[in-house]
Amino acid sequence: MNSPEALEIVLRRDRAVVTIVLVAVITTSWLYLLAGAGTGMYPHKMAMLSSAQMSMADMLTTPVTWTPEYALVIFAMWWLMMFAMMLPSASPMVLLHAAITRKGLARADDAGAGVPSHRLRWATAAFIAGYFVMWGAFSLVAVVAQWALERGELFSSLMMSTSTFLGAGLLVAAGLWQLTPLKTACLRHCRSPLSFLSTHWRPGVSGAFRMGIEHGVFCLGCCWFLMALLFYGGVMNLSWIIGLALFILVEKMLPAGVAFGRVSGVLLIAWGFWLGVTAS
Repeated sequence: MNSPEALEIVLRRDRAVVTIVLVAVITTSWLYLLAGAGTGMYPHKMAMLSSAQMSMADMLTTPVTWTPEYALVIFAMWWLMMFAMMLPSASPMVLLHAAITRKGLARADDAGAGVPSHRLRWATAAFIAGYFVMWGAFSLVAVVAQWALERGELFSSLMMSTSTFLGAGLLVAAGLWQLTPLKTACLRHCRSPLSFLSTHWRPGVSGAFRMGIEHGVFCLGCCWFLMALLFYGGVMNLSWIIGLALFILVEKMLPAGVAFGRVSGVLLIAWGFWLGVTAS
């Protein structure tokens, strides 16, 4: 690398390439969801149905037979949903990781190490892959939970709760989690990309993969209970999918995100108690 100006040009180019790839993955994931994710249900249509219409539609819907093929479709749906909902808020971390990696490669190249530039692409891809390995694990748990809830007749074939008390319990539990020190600690890690990378940095492609997993652990600890609220609002309900994705963006990106998370926890608890009391 001949000069700081040349390095800055390369960094801007790499940032643009990574941004385009991230936008493409996010867009593809959202389009896949809007197309029904192989389930035959369309989120934008589910969002327009009233509770009464959903109840009537569910009575007319044939119960789902769980086969290995169907379970795989549901797993793909959950996992791609995590891409669509979580990658926007994880993008600053990915972009910063790519920039630091590029600067490290440039220093190695100046030292005569002859590091190939494609290592940046592999390291960035490994970081994202590690991150979504954790959300893949969450998706697997979500599939098992969905199967168990359907078996217990607490979840309908339209992929939403049939039990008011289940919904109330999920809201209260999610609200309580928002107020725990562990949630706050995970959120602070997610909100501070530079701090995370400076304390967890590992070189190379395998190091990037491990960092992605570690970031995924913090992100999962921050958001897993919020994702569980899809079992209440509707797994394929576009309003809930977009609402939760925006909720997570606000928590992670805005200056008052930590306070927003705590206030939302109190509101979720109140909502859950109100739902339970009015149903009894």
